[in-house]
Amino acid sequence: MYYMDNLTGGQSSLSPDERRRQTAAEIARKKVLNAYARANQSVAPTPQPQETSYKQNPISTTPAQSTNNTYWQKYHSAWQGYYQKYYSEYYAKAARQYLETEKLKQERAKNDEARLEDTHIETNTNAAAVSASLKERIQARANQSMRLSRRYRHLIPILAGVFVVLFILFLQYNRLIFAPIMAYVAPGNTTDTGITAIDPTVTETPGPDPRLIIPKINVDVPVAFGISNDEKTVMDAMNHGVAQFSIPGANAMPGQVGNLVITGHSAGDIYSNNQYKFIFSGLERLTDGDTIYVNYQSVRYTYSVIKKETVEPSNVAALIYPTDKPMLTLITCTPLGTSRYRLLVTAEQVNPAPDTASASVDTPNTNTTEAMPANEPSFFENIWNWATGQ
Repeated sequence: MYYMDNLTGGQSSLSPDERRRQTAAEIARKKVLNAYARANQSVAPTPQPQETSYKQNPISTTPAQSTNNTYWQKYHSAWQGYYQKYYSEYYAKAARQYLETEKLKQERAKNDEARLEDTHIETNTNAAAVSASLKERIQARANQSMRLSRRYRHLIPILAGVFVVLFILFLQYNRLIFAPIMAYVAPGNTTDTGITAIDPTVTETPGPDPRLIIPKINVDVPVAFGISNDEKTVMDAMNHGVAQFSIPGANAMPGQVGNLVITGHSAGDIYSNNQYKFIFSGLERLTDGDTIYVNYQSVRYTYSVIKKETVEPSNVAALIYPTDKPMLTLITCTPLGTSRYRLLVTAEQVNPAPDTASASVDTPNTNTTEAMPANEPSFFENIWNWATGQ
């Protein structure tokens, strides 16, 4: 805060009381200086006193010296009065201010030290609290995890057992899931190569490879003719397509009077590497009048479906019946995904003309069979065959 200085006309940082005190001190100082100047003017210079013995007149003084002492006493008294009146108060006030300032500094230092100590204590307390809280949370989470682990530990064997059971069931019965799906998909992994455009009334010259073609279910598959009817031979042939199942009384070849029997799989395990395991899965979709083609020795034979029936696997006699026409019977397992029964789809030759067919040669087959071919063995059947050495 600034104040107007009456002497200089400018601003001053001194308060009115301090300015008055300063003015009074200046006046007193001038008076002292004036008294000191008068004392020096009234005292003439005196020669150096001769050496005298203090014993002669130790305290004798001259009138000039007496006058000088009188002025000096006045000067001293004036100075003492000035000092006591002004400077003593000023220095006392300065001392008080200094002491108060030092006291404030000490108190401030103590307060700062106390605050630092409090802050340090608070920091340590907060750190300890945070550490304790974190420790408690970790401990609580560990306890919770331990409780959950203890609670669900006894479920691990149960879950493992359930998983093993489900896995075994999948290995055994996966064909029940996939076979019905594959019945509506191209089971031979083939594309429609124009087989739907074949005219059943026209005999075209096909290639020399023997094949079975069923346009309705998009089947175009190789056929193994003239093989033995033992189980191993037929099963091996069905791993590469479909196979002729020849028995006495039902061993005609394409274009011969009698029954031509062809068998194929309708289902297999999804993990099996046999690409023809679902080749006859769509055979149940055939109805009367549907067309079937057989290529044999570069001749295409056309057949028309006349009936379907389901029989026991051991009912081999259902394949043997008297006929004066070339006939075709397709065999597969049913219901889909199982080998419980056999589905027989019977068709008669319509092209070339049946009356031009030659008679079949009924050669006796030394390999007799008690059942029609089945699907691939299931998981447990493979284990049983392995265990029994079959």
